Amino acid sequence: MTATVRVHPTPRTAATIRVASVPTGHVYVQHLSDPDGRDAVIRLPDPPPPATDAEPGQWWPPAALSARWVRDHQHEFDVFHVQFGFDAQDPAELASVVDELGRLGKPLVYTVHDLRNPHHASRHAHDAHLDVLIPRAQALITLTEGAADAVLAGWGRRPVVLPHPHIVDLDRIRPRERNGATFVVGVHAKSVRASMDPLAVIAALNRSVAELADGRLKVNIHHDVFDSDGARFDPVLAEYLHRAASHGEIELQVHDCFTDEELWDYLAGLDVSVLPYRFGTHSGWLEACYDLGTTVLAPTCGFYREQRRCLSYRHDESGLDEQSLRLALASAYEQRPLWQATRAERALERRSVARAHRAIYETVLSR
Repeated sequence: MTATVRVHPTPRTAATIRVASVPTGHVYVQHLSDPDGRDAVIRLPDPPPPATDAEPGQWWPPAALSARWVRDHQHEFDVFHVQFGFDAQDPAELASVVDELGRLGKPLVYTVHDLRNPHHASRHAHDAHLDVLIPRAQALITLTEGAADAVLAGWGRRPVVLPHPHIVDLDRIRPRERNGATFVVGVHAKSVRASMDPLAVIAALNRSVAELADGRLKVNIHHDVFDSDGARFDPVLAEYLHRAASHGEIELQVHDCFTDEELWDYLAGLDVSVLPYRFGTHSGWLEACYDLGTTVLAPTCGFYREQRRCLSYRHDESGLDEQSLRLALASAYEQRPLWQATRAERALERRSVARAHRAIYETVLSR
């Protein structure tokens, strides 16, 4: 029987570190690098996805998440860093990727963004993925102390806690100006992930916003949920929104997915953005609101209040507490908090996060 040869990379201190990131194209990952390139970390471009109808720039499903890709490209990277994209992966297939990395002596780093997958109604599939990645990664990262405590309680390992970098481009982050004429509350149902309960939240807000003299409730939703021929058509939600809009109770906008600039303009036009989640962990939406100075009302599920300053209301898989939502909205209306990053703060934070990632990569390579 031939013995397995384990290849141990030479410890790195000043040389460039090449990272196979899954993915690279996601905005979170793009903003892990020092804006001036001082971290000397090179993240490989995303390999073209196996889907034949992939759009330009599409990174999902990640082609790098296969034992064959790891084997064929082993000389191109030093560290393998998993972030997102394994939603549809069979746990056994994901384990084969980890096995191949171990056979080749390539360290695995995993950032625990989600303890519940927002696309899965049940936690079981995601738990099976976490059971592969968390015990076997050479280093773990997460975004909040609460999430780190949950990982420790569930798997006996505590990740390094690093803040989420900015979402909006640094040049787009500028002091917010309020017009004061109206108080605009927004709920964006998007394509209604499994983690969302938009109807209950919108109906409750409809009653609360109506009590504000200058209040407006703005609801956005994608065509695939609202249109009767949409792939994810929800007739109950669509009927409620159509009726409320026709009675002038809400301002309804139905559209396809925003571009980044359209999304920033939308968020900047809100005084409050309400996250209609019944389960979750962290939120890039919350980070974008922090960049733009939009107040967030976040549910008590997950670790949103630890991630960035926001107001919270009680909402989880047991249901919505409408009174807590009413009180949170009243607080936002009366206090008009302005929790916003400055460009300088975000640039400094990004450099710090980049240095921390560089140090983690050096550590796993030195073992």
